[in-house]
Amino acid sequence: MTLLRIFTVLAVAGGAAASRAEVWTVDAAVNTALRQNPDVQSARHRIEAASAMVKQADSAWLPQVFVTGSYTQSNSAMNGLTAALNQRNFSFDLNFNRPGWVDDLNLTGTAVYNLYNGGQPTARRAAARAGTRAAEQDLLAVQQQLATEVVKVMLTLHKAREGVAALEAGVKVYDASVANARLRFEAGQMLKADVLSLEVQAARTREQLFSARQGAALAARTFTFVLGGDPTSEPVELAPNDPALSGLIAPDVSDFSQRPELLGLQERLRAAEALVDAARGGHRPNVNAYVSAQYDQGWQYARHGDSLQGGVSVELSVFDGGRTNAKIRQATAELAQMKAVLRKTSLGIGLEVEQARLALATARERATVTAGAVAQAEESAALSRARFEKGALLAVELIGAESRLIEMRLGQTLAAADERIAVIELRRALGLPPTAQP
Repeated sequence: MTLLRIFTVLAVAGGAAASRAEVWTVDAAVNTALRQNPDVQSARHRIEAASAMVKQADSAWLPQVFVTGSYTQSNSAMNGLTAALNQRNFSFDLNFNRPGWVDDLNLTGTAVYNLYNGGQPTARRAAARAGTRAAEQDLLAVQQQLATEVVKVMLTLHKAREGVAALEAGVKVYDASVANARLRFEAGQMLKADVLSLEVQAARTREQLFSARQGAALAARTFTFVLGGDPTSEPVELAPNDPALSGLIAPDVSDFSQRPELLGLQERLRAAEALVDAARGGHRPNVNAYVSAQYDQGWQYARHGDSLQGGVSVELSVFDGGRTNAKIRQATAELAQMKAVLRKTSLGIGLEVEQARLALATARERATVTAGAVAQAEESAALSRARFEKGALLAVELIGAESRLIEMRLGQTLAAADERIAVIELRRALGLPPTAQP
């Protein structure tokens, strides 16, 4: 194979791949949005921050190690005695009142392990873990909402393009009627006013078609925005027979207990309860075990020494100005607030589910009515065209029939799309994915 043929094959294959990539299905669009939409990325960062808080809480079960160092020079009597003792240079021959200039290099390493702190570390770890689980539920809520918006935008784009198609069909009908009217006018069978009426109506329909095309273009831009992509002039191609859209199923359940928003608030309630326990731990003792090693070196005495000490310390706050009690009241109030928020959210989701069911019932009824109306309008328009061609119908009557047909077709398009959108909204209200999973 020649080099030219190789480049030709690669170019054709690349063009075919690009063409395939432009045809969007629901699954491909949702996966793309979940991968690059900023809201999802922000939710993932919140999970990372919450996980870091768990690591901070877990550090309470590990020893804390501190290393300090300093070098000093002084002619203070106290510093001189201390340096002499630490450097193992004590002698009764020293003048403790005037030790002269002494220096000391001090290196100290200390390890502290908390044995008991009133249950505060355990409570803070429980709160941090609940916060992480809440952040994970927030991510699920964002993903579910985003997937719903993606499908709704795709349906809106379908609806806009079907509306354009209906208006284009109307424009073709009016063009044919205008052409027929002009022939009849030239033959002296129609008034100029009737021809002008048809031309005006055809112009109005073209204006509606222009607006509909603008709306479809805006819907395509919205689709790209929801996916988290950069603005582009490339056309958005949707799969004509997307199984995810054709197989939309309305759920027959009413349980919304698995809504991520609800589960996230429940985790935050657990975190608030744990923080109340942590605040109450401020009234309990703090017990630490420690060990410390020290090394001192002096060049004035040319001596050095080291030491090691360890023990257990107990600290109990007897009076802190009411700070601990204030923290307990604050944590208790925040817990009560979270309970109220959880109840309000649960009631709101219940109302949202009922509204979604009513909206679906209304959309279904509307779709049924418009389907019958379209059939009647099509038959009426066909009869009107036939009568108009024979000269047995006025132009204004033909305009009325064609206008009703266009209106009914647009109504049917809107009703069909709104019914599917209502199904998606009901699934979202119940905490289900927008399309049924295989």
